[in-house]
Amino acid sequence: MDLLYIVKGIIIGILASIPLGPVGVVCIQRTLNRGRFNGFASGMGAAIADTVFAIIAVLGLSFIINFVEEHQLYFKIIGGIFLVFLGYRIFNTNPVVQIRNQRRNKNSIFEDFLSVFLLTLTNPLAVFIFIAVFASLGILADELNYFVAFYIVLGITLGAALYWFSLATLINAFRKKFRLKSLWWINKIAGLSIMIFGLAAAISLLF
Repeated sequence: MDLLYIVKGIIIGILASIPLGPVGVVCIQRTLNRGRFNGFASGMGAAIADTVFAIIAVLGLSFIINFVEEHQLYFKIIGGIFLVFLGYRIFNTNPVVQIRNQRRNKNSIFEDFLSVFLLTLTNPLAVFIFIAVFASLGILADELNYFVAFYIVLGITLGAALYWFSLATLINAFRKKFRLKSLWWINKIAGLSIMIFGLAAAISLLF
């Protein structure tokens, strides 16, 4: 029975991670520019943030859920600004410098993790996605004990980690086929795409 909850959690973790969005773009860009571990660390930032949302959802922490509902406008504003800033940094990233830093081990994996973790936290509405998924699977907070909740959350973390590790490994396998000019264009396209995500989030506030 415990294994079943872990398997359910793994499936939820993978499905929650599949929609690429800005986080996926960041993971791919960093894998190509800095290597597999930096890309994986970026993905794990999203995975741990999703774990936080899953804990809130599975335990039915209503006071946090109500806080998110009441302040979702501010979260969207912060998230949009964060995306524009991150996209601008990626847009201006020099692949030559990134490769040199990688050879000198100057790329901070923790910074890559932290930036995406904070970015994902600015979208706390994801907690409602987990609530909906738990409800559809018959996982109701008032029927759970702490052990079952632990197994589900553990599975979600493992599933998300498996997805981001697989994505980073896959992208890294093609990394050597990209020349500096290609990486330059990738940085421009990725940075512009992320800025568009941020601007779209800001514009959506007008409606």
